[in-house]
Amino acid sequence: MSPAAAGDSPAGPTPEAVLEADVAVVGAGIAGASLAFELARMGVRCVLLERESQPGYHTTGRSAAVYAPLYGNRPVRALTRASRPFYDAPPAGFADRALLTPRAGLFYASRAQQQALERFGDEMAAEGRVRMLRNSAELQAQVPVLREQAATMGLLDASCSDIDVHALLQGYLRGARRAGTVLLTGFDAGAHVTRSHDGFELSRPRRAGAPDATRVRAPVVAVCAGAWADPLAAAFGAAAPGIEPRRRTAIVFEPVAGPLPADAPLAISIVEDVYFRPEAGRVLASPADETPSPPCDAQPEELDVAVLIDRLQRDTTMVVRRITGRWAGLRSFAADRSPVVGFDPVVNGLYWMVGQGGYGIQMAPALAQFAASQIAGRALPGHVRDEGFDAALVAPGRVMTHG
Repeated sequence: MSPAAAGDSPAGPTPEAVLEADVAVVGAGIAGASLAFELARMGVRCVLLERESQPGYHTTGRSAAVYAPLYGNRPVRALTRASRPFYDAPPAGFADRALLTPRAGLFYASRAQQQALERFGDEMAAEGRVRMLRNSAELQAQVPVLREQAATMGLLDASCSDIDVHALLQGYLRGARRAGTVLLTGFDAGAHVTRSHDGFELSRPRRAGAPDATRVRAPVVAVCAGAWADPLAAAFGAAAPGIEPRRRTAIVFEPVAGPLPADAPLAISIVEDVYFRPEAGRVLASPADETPSPPCDAQPEELDVAVLIDRLQRDTTMVVRRITGRWAGLRSFAADRSPVVGFDPVVNGLYWMVGQGGYGIQMAPALAQFAASQIAGRALPGHVRDEGFDAALVAPGRVMTHG
């Protein structure tokens, strides 16, 4: 079924046009696009509202995503594992290439950090295909540029992969549209909200010549707006979920001595203050910064780039010859670093799907399947349940205090 536009004429929508839907999804990054896709496949009529001129402009479009099932806390790891079947075998026609490309992850530690790495290895041994590397020679065989003093022990995780973020996002958007979802860009969903006994009406001023609706009505609104979650809460009469945006910086550079081997692992300091990997003949690297930020079009700071270069020189023999790209994005966290997913405990019909932190893309398939099942009133998908996922650990009520 497709959303129905009321008030249309043969010449197009009138100034009073209204788009009726079952669910209005706010935000067309990976969270909103995946949710709209899963809902539409269930026959739920969706409208996908994006504030920017294109989907995925902020965090999703700036992510160097890795599928890393050992990365994150308990609910994040469960959702990541439950996402693997989708990544390995997406629906027919979803993408014209593989969504995952195998790439091991290597957590490395200096001599002073070995105990932290051993604790991490003990915790993760039951969940992944991990192997402990006990000396610098073993680590340098995996990542030749690691300095001996920076990497005396390591944990190799063979279950990691690179994620093709563009193919994933476009697959979700294309699939949602084919199933009847309407995408409206340039739509600030929090600008004008009216609540009634049967749901919400979201509106914006009509744009000259715009062919789309200016008002959207739906009994359910799903907020998938990342860093803008807290500002949107007031518009919907809800308590803020306490989502804090934090800036993450990345660069791509050409090293003086030439690129890393193309199949080298993603190398991550066990204290998570730097990571790097091969990237199309160059090197992608980040200082793994988490600088609190207001919701905005995040840009890289020169200080963060300088800190990154210093850490690369500390841990590797690489020398940055030329930076060919730099960017920053906002990763959004709840206080306990678990996502906030579920119906608002007070505002009827308001659904939250925010706070994915740095894990949003790797767990996107299972998180969307879980959220869609909740909205549609269906049981938790079996493959998600089988991974030990506990919905109570992500429920909005745990972080919201309504007056």
